[in-house]
Amino acid sequence: MTTISVPITSKLEESINHLIASGYGSNKADVVRRAITKLAEDEAVETVLRAMQEPTLRGDLRELSKKFE
Repeated sequence: MTTISVPITSKLEESINHLIASGYGSNKADVVRRAITKLAEDEAVETVLRAMQEPTLRGDLRELSKKFE
């Protein structure tokens, strides 16, 4: 496991302490690890949702290619 040191504002530290007090994590490191994991998961879901909205091409490739000429 790697340890990193990141300066944070007092406001962010208050938020972390509030999250500990409310049971989100057992200590500061746990809260930060959980937050990063959640961010990564949220980003993955957003990527999938965006991909699902992309138009798909279906049908005969020769006919489809005529549409792009």
